[in-house]
Amino acid sequence: MARRGKKYRAVAEKLDRAPVEVSEALQKLNEIAWAGFDETVEVAFLLGVDPRHADQMVRGTVVLPHGTGKTKRVLAIAGGEKLKEAEEAGADIVMSGKEAVEKIQGGFLDFEAVVATPDTMRDIGRLGKVLGPRGLMPNPKVGTVTPNIGDAVREIKAGRVEFRVNKTSIVHGVIGKKSFSQEKLLDNFRAFLTAIQRAKPAAAKGRYIRTCHIGTTMSPSLELDLADLEKVGAVERA
Repeated sequence: MARRGKKYRAVAEKLDRAPVEVSEALQKLNEIAWAGFDETVEVAFLLGVDPRHADQMVRGTVVLPHGTGKTKRVLAIAGGEKLKEAEEAGADIVMSGKEAVEKIQGGFLDFEAVVATPDTMRDIGRLGKVLGPRGLMPNPKVGTVTPNIGDAVREIKAGRVEFRVNKTSIVHGVIGKKSFSQEKLLDNFRAFLTAIQRAKPAAAKGRYIRTCHIGTTMSPSLELDLADLEKVGAVERA
């Protein structure tokens, strides 16, 4: 394991590791965040699922009511009038399917999200090896392959976040910036929590959310009290 820096260790040593309520954790963010920039506030949910089984996969999207504090650079892939629709919705880059394939295979990756219309997938399907590992491959399951490309662009610009459980059964997510008010962070957290709960697979047994931690980019994390989450969101008891 990598050795932690002095500032991290100094903060970690002072923390009470007992689980805390969400409101208390949000109040403590400024106390535990020591970096000299506006850190991102992150959450991590350990879920009672086995992602090796397809029927226990957890993935989805959520539009945070107050955004993430960062506007993504969006590439829209479409044709005809849909190109204009995407551009008017705020897409930073618009391309046809063939043009996107040519440029991306040539090394162009100056974007942070990709949306596409269904008719372009026959062309851009070959980009899976490039976009897939970066989490950028358009997918109808998360709304990035859609005929309503303008709506998809607007949602991403407004703060839509994609999430997916990893091989260790953890979902990581972003709920804003340290500079956000406690009320905005709580609203965003509640929206993320609700989305996680709605994505619960029917095959999941026992307690679904096992643990939840919150922290900033550089800080130690705080464990949240699961009993309190049942009040904040729609967390079910086992």
